[in-house]
Amino acid sequence: MKKLLSMLLALVMILALAGCGGGNDPAPADDTDPADGQTQDGGDATAEDWHIGIITGTVSQSEDDLRGAEAIQAKYGEDKVKLATYPDNFTEELETTIQTIVNMSDDPQMKAIIVNQSVPGTAEAFTQIKERRPDILCIAGEAHEDLPVVGASADLVCNNDFVSRGYLIIRTAHELGCDTFVHISFPRHMSYETMSRRVAVMEEACNEFGMKFVLETAPDPTTDVGVTGAQAYVLEKAPEWIQKYGQNSAYFCTNDAHTAPLLQRLLELGGYFIEADLPSPLMGYPNALGDLDLTAEAGDFDAILAKVEQAVVDAGGEGRFGTWAYSYGYCLSAGLAQHAINVIEGKSEITNMDDVAAALQEYSPKAAWNGSGYTNADTGVKEDNVFLIYQDTYIMGNPGKFMGATDVEVPEMYYTVK
Repeated sequence: MKKLLSMLLALVMILALAGCGGGNDPAPADDTDPADGQTQDGGDATAEDWHIGIITGTVSQSEDDLRGAEAIQAKYGEDKVKLATYPDNFTEELETTIQTIVNMSDDPQMKAIIVNQSVPGTAEAFTQIKERRPDILCIAGEAHEDLPVVGASADLVCNNDFVSRGYLIIRTAHELGCDTFVHISFPRHMSYETMSRRVAVMEEACNEFGMKFVLETAPDPTTDVGVTGAQAYVLEKAPEWIQKYGQNSAYFCTNDAHTAPLLQRLLELGGYFIEADLPSPLMGYPNALGDLDLTAEAGDFDAILAKVEQAVVDAGGEGRFGTWAYSYGYCLSAGLAQHAINVIEGKSEITNMDDVAAALQEYSPKAAWNGSGYTNADTGVKEDNVFLIYQDTYIMGNPGKFMGATDVEVPEMYYTVK
């Protein structure tokens, strides 16, 4: 009772003080400590004063990433969640990319900025943001720059587990009866540590499982040939590859734009596709299947997967085509944004892997995830704020099945292959 009376008395005093204030009085000084979201006298900052920003590629380059950002905006509202996209030709428009990210920090209520995919320029943008607004959480999804570099300027980095997946994709291809694995990329991607190390892991895994490993090239869509030219090249070359390497060959490409034409030819002519570089039932499949209409299923990945799977089976691809049941790009945009909000509201810790996984799980309720901290292959140092994550592989069929990839223990030797 005494406590209740004290609280009522305090409330009366606050109301009395508010009534005495003049309309021209200066605003009270902001005593919020932005580093921990609390006022300097220990009180919690309100949960209503935050904004977050999400920067992704455009629909033409990374549609799933953008749709995930739109999903979190729909959940919390346009006034709370601000969206922006960087240029399709981000390699040639580096300054524009950097400025697009940095501009988010102009909002005085901005508390977190998420970039997915974190293309070149993200690390520099985060450095500039931290210099002017150290209170803003900077989160990188699927970083294209060296992970230690991005990790030095970001509070959190999450990438697909290129080491574990390099091994598990080959292992799955072997389990399905493949004897050759064809990796398709171009020099810019192969200059990234994540992709070059994955290639080394894939080649080593092929040696372990007695498979042939082949490197093929295709044009970079960010160059003058553009997306259209790069896709036309894959459509033309894929029949040659399939004829050369046989029906039991599996294919993997590092670029999203290459995926649809590659899937189209594999469905027509034979061959296997375990999963995309950034897997999703939406990654390449709808276009490869003749512009499969998924309007009614939009946002429902269980329904999307079911419809895509049936179309793949109808096209003769049963048991040869795989994906993650839930889009990686979609889950990463929405999940990292949700994690940021949870941190801002004091419900999660920024570098707690369990908290990150819980946020991702909100957007992939039926799929298993696994992951680990990133270890620098050169120094052996494990980064505390850089996580590598992956979802179980789903092979489409009648019925389809999860391959149990998240339960497989990847041999320790692969974590130092480079």
